[in-house]
Amino acid sequence: MPLTPRALAMLAVEAVIDRKAQDVVLLDMHEVTLVTDYFLICTGVSRPHVQAVAEEVEARLAAAGAQPRHREGYVAGSWVVLDYGGLVTHIFQPQAREFYALERLWGDAVTVDIDRERNRPAGRPAHLA
Repeated sequence: MPLTPRALAMLAVEAVIDRKAQDVVLLDMHEVTLVTDYFLICTGVSRPHVQAVAEEVEARLAAAGAQPRHREGYVAGSWVVLDYGGLVTHIFQPQAREFYALERLWGDAVTVDIDRERNRPAGRPAHLA
């Protein structure tokens, strides 16, 4: 059974946190675009770090049976985009993140409380956590 976009997003959140990505933000895009359900945005401190974070996301999601529909920017390493349909992961170096300012661009999106989501018992609805 395929994972929901929310479950994929939380797997990706764990992957980027485990790889020490900085300033991790998960945006719920349901009310602002039809393109995707979630944007995961984070920062890597260097090209190799951005690449390592991207590799970890891909490995974790592949283990769960998900493959990216599109992958962009890996070689250059200043901004890697992994598109899983319901989840789009953006891994930036600091200068690129500041320049593109996706959080500001998509300012109408709801920011998911990652700490709360990570501490919720598996399978438990948000309103009961």
